[in-house]
Amino acid sequence: FRENDLLIDVVLRTPRSEHRDVDALKSLPIGSFNGQSVTLGQIASFAPVFEDGVIWRRDRLPTIAVRGDPVGKIQPDTIIAALAPQVTQFQAQLPPGFRLEVGGPVESSAKANAAIGASWPLIVITTLSLLMLQLGSFSRSVLVVLTAPLGIIGVAIALLVSSQPMGFVALLGIISLSGMIMRNSVILVDQIQQDIARGLSQWNAIIESTVRRMRPISLTAAAAALAMIPLSRSIFWGPMAFAVMGGLVAATFLTLFFLPALYAAWFRVKNE
Repeated sequence: FRENDLLIDVVLRTPRSEHRDVDALKSLPIGSFNGQSVTLGQIASFAPVFEDGVIWRRDRLPTIAVRGDPVGKIQPDTIIAALAPQVTQFQAQLPPGFRLEVGGPVESSAKANAAIGASWPLIVITTLSLLMLQLGSFSRSVLVVLTAPLGIIGVAIALLVSSQPMGFVALLGIISLSGMIMRNSVILVDQIQQDIARGLSQWNAIIESTVRRMRPISLTAAAAALAMIPLSRSIFWGPMAFAVMGGLVAATFLTLFFLPALYAAWFRVKNE
């Protein structure tokens, strides 16, 4: 209601006595297109029925959600795998139009893994491009990339000993671990090239570079692994921390022995 420049809210309510009177709704007048009014009872039927107070929807479809929380250190993926036969059998008995879907952390992890998988080509191309710029050789860049999987051995052992799941968070740790391993390999390969440029033979350059870079590479790897200890106590980030620690320790040890041998075999270096 407007009075001059003042707006006044007007609220119309039916008498309280009619709030629970269902029969009063039958006489409720409803206007029609031709200007005449009819009562609600003439166009509708009334019957008491049960109806949910809240209708949950998923993808705009009515949904019944069954929720549960894991007990102890059991992971959602393990529970889903254990219940898969019973769920498949139950789904086969559902009427047409009904289906079962898994949500929660399992669904979120699957979406995240799919997003990472879609970006793998860009990651590989970018990594190879940066290695080419740093090392100036495609063969040496491939040599560095081949050392990245060395950390998988340590990752598997660390996750197994710590009873941590191999999920999306651990995958993030493996991706970051690959970068750390290749960084150490770049340092060693670049040192070999510098020693060769200074006049050392390839065989002596491999030995001298490995001995000279062993201490810096080991110390930087140890610092990175120790920095993950606070994260290892986290429920969410624990798998990533253990993956990085275990993989980095194993990969550093293997890189110092595997990379020089691979370099000598790759470029056919012989003891002079």
